[in-house]
Amino acid sequence: MGLEVSDQLLGTFVPIVVYWVYSGIYVLLGSFDNYRLHSRKDEDEKNLVSKGTVIKGVLLQQIVQAIVAIILFTVVGNSCEEGGEQNASIVILLRQFLTAMICMDTWQYFTHRYMHQNKFLYRHIHSQHHRLVVPYAYGALYNHPLEGLLLDTIGGAISFIISGMSPRASIFFFSFATIKTVDDHCGLMLPGNLFHMFFKNNTAYHDVHHQLYGNKYNFSQPFFVMWDKILGTYMPYTVEKREGGGFEARPTNVSKDA
Repeated sequence: MGLEVSDQLLGTFVPIVVYWVYSGIYVLLGSFDNYRLHSRKDEDEKNLVSKGTVIKGVLLQQIVQAIVAIILFTVVGNSCEEGGEQNASIVILLRQFLTAMICMDTWQYFTHRYMHQNKFLYRHIHSQHHRLVVPYAYGALYNHPLEGLLLDTIGGAISFIISGMSPRASIFFFSFATIKTVDDHCGLMLPGNLFHMFFKNNTAYHDVHHQLYGNKYNFSQPFFVMWDKILGTYMPYTVEKREGGGFEARPTNVSKDA
């Protein structure tokens, strides 16, 4: 008899593996200087935290994430399976994915924005993520542990519960969300990137938020830009070639009608 791994276990650990594999690919692609949004010099000089500290911070968040996922699957996983959702049709799966995407975006927008508006929360919690002025792929989940719990882990749990997806479906959804989040922080504008083609919320969009001029704009993550557009926190930009090589996201105007 072969070793059987449960969907709950896969749903817990596959997104973590995907995070390091996908960000590792971007580490290898980082030598493509002509596609970087920031120079290597800027990455070394502007970032306020070492890469070793970033790795430790991400691993801590993923440990908490795994614990919460195991608890969540233990509480609601069996009811999903008994409801017959394990073999849901493609239409149901698409509906569940879209519902989860909207839920996650809504939770993250308002939580993220409040962490900027509340000076105490920004100074003591959210500013940790903004120590990466020049984002890079494996720093995507570098957050204060409390922020990681509130923004990402609880946000993911809410999306899972409201969408009604099964543990098996969650393997694919959370792996996709993980890839999207890593891509948004990769700092590379590579040609043919499907995320850049299909999502306005992409690498350049989030890079604007990490800069001082965009700190109060572009809160939406990780999928759509609808809440920024609706609530007037959308900062339009253009991606232009940077002197010395590479690209740069430059703000155009800060009009609510943009």
